[in-house]
Amino acid sequence: MTAKIIDGKAIAADIRSDVGEGAAKLRAGGLVPGLATVLVGDDPASHKYVGMKRRMCAEVGIESYHNELPADATQEDVLALVERLATDPAVHGILVQLPLPKHIDEEAVLNAVPLSKDVDGFHPLNIGALAMKGREGDFIPCTPHGVIELLKRSGTEMSGASAVVLGRSNIVGMPVALLLVDQNATVTICHSRTKNTPELCRNADIIVAAIGRARFVRGDWIKPGATIIDVGTNVIDDATRKSGKRLVGDVDFDAAVEVAGAITPVPGGVGPMTIAMLLQNTLRAASRCA
Repeated sequence: MTAKIIDGKAIAADIRSDVGEGAAKLRAGGLVPGLATVLVGDDPASHKYVGMKRRMCAEVGIESYHNELPADATQEDVLALVERLATDPAVHGILVQLPLPKHIDEEAVLNAVPLSKDVDGFHPLNIGALAMKGREGDFIPCTPHGVIELLKRSGTEMSGASAVVLGRSNIVGMPVALLLVDQNATVTICHSRTKNTPELCRNADIIVAAIGRARFVRGDWIKPGATIIDVGTNVIDDATRKSGKRLVGDVDFDAAVEVAGAITPVPGGVGPMTIAMLLQNTLRAASRCA
């Protein structure tokens, strides 16, 4: 068996196209959707991610307002910036790029983002709403939402399925587990203290790997025909590349593709979906102001 490749780039492009059409309609009515980014410090990866998000905003007709603070900015500086953006009518969504410097209280900053502008879906009330049956927050966190969208668009049946989520982070693992429960899957969360992870994976119809360990999931852990969503982004040495490095996921792709029914590649799977769902959330926030 060779698994179907779930093309996150193509699916994300379809979503961005839909967002572009929606943004054009709002602009025609005199409302310009706006996303503000907050970047604190000089982390190269964070700068790269924010740059990508701003380029995608330009592509779909969303105005991007970039705000940058130095690494030694105080808690008060960051909160003052977020609070200013919270009251700016041109800003419909606020994205605080994580991680923040260690001396900044991340929870306090995320709490300062109004629910109506929390397009990253990281506000505790938005996350908490995921855990309540029949309750929906203002926004769903972007990467978990992208995972569910990939499963839907790949034709994966979630209702009644056995799903394993590897990882329990607040950003991916826990929210995606709650979203799978909402889709009527039976969910097991595996983490560093789980004793029988390989066996649990072998019984899963769906595996979402978000554990941050290169090629952690082996081919013989996978149930034939299972759907694999690989959220991992790990840099490894590769002498065949000009850079000497390459990106791999949390799943041993070469082995898994021979067993799974469907699988996302790394790169080109979940990554493009995160930005697409951010843009979709921003359009939704702006639409409420129309």
